[in-house]
Amino acid sequence: MAGQADSQEAEAEATEQWGLVNTPLGEKWSGRTRYAAAMFFYKRGEMNAETLEVYRICARLDSEDPLPIIRDRGLGKDWLKRMGYAL
Repeated sequence: MAGQADSQEAEAEATEQWGLVNTPLGEKWSGRTRYAAAMFFYKRGEMNAETLEVYRICARLDSEDPLPIIRDRGLGKDWLKRMGYAL
């Protein structure tokens, strides 16, 4: 039972972080929120370091969308696909 509870807790955390990485642009602290959530996915091996770096650069820019930058730099194709962003 503990394994199932841990799995459910991990899935709940991933769901929460997914919502945070999709925080709308322009909201106060949204860049930092997206970066913190991106770090979660990076630590899980679901995002590469170069993609995470773009989120870091955009962390203080609440209105800056990291996805076009990731695309323009030719990074994180799997991440862009997961985010539903056109390559």
